[in-house]
Amino acid sequence: MSNQSTAGAGPAEFLELLREDPIIATVKEEAGLREILDSERQVVFLLFGSILSIEETVARCKTAAKTVLVNVDMVDGLSGRDVSIDWLASHTQVDGILSTKTSLIRAARRNGLVTVQRFFLVDSLSYGQLPRVASQAQPDVLEILPGCVPRVLTWLREDTDIPLIAGGLVCEKDDVVAALGAGALAVASSNRDVWTM
Repeated sequence: MSNQSTAGAGPAEFLELLREDPIIATVKEEAGLREILDSERQVVFLLFGSILSIEETVARCKTAAKTVLVNVDMVDGLSGRDVSIDWLASHTQVDGILSTKTSLIRAARRNGLVTVQRFFLVDSLSYGQLPRVASQAQPDVLEILPGCVPRVLTWLREDTDIPLIAGGLVCEKDDVVAALGAGALAVASSNRDVWTM
């Protein structure tokens, strides 16, 4: 099985891209995709599509010189099994994946893809589970949702060496500045005003 995405950004290159341009375009629909393909944003998180369209959608992003990661939990027709990651790695030019699932993060790492593990922090219990889950998966980056909680990002910077992305409810410049100031490497947002900052 050949991995078409090996020519793309690896973990080190991905982290460097985020240092250069800490705004990640999170795209949820076709209109947003068309807009971001013509923008200066370098990194795109795809949060939509199906197994029938994802290969072509990723190819469009790569043609526009974007580093593209697919949220495999949100692509219709992909299962929560390792074979979905194997298929993405061999049939698309994807640079990496996002997922909440530890097993998919590990499968993506085996396939040489950049890995972003998403954590929804809703209470102290979910916060307490994060170090254990992250140590099992060993993702390249953790995406913390919601990303508009700088205090929690500060705590996490003290608790983990894994780079952080603040995502979810990052809507204004103040949110971006606060998240980056609290130690996030980058922010991911579907808000078009944030894309143009």
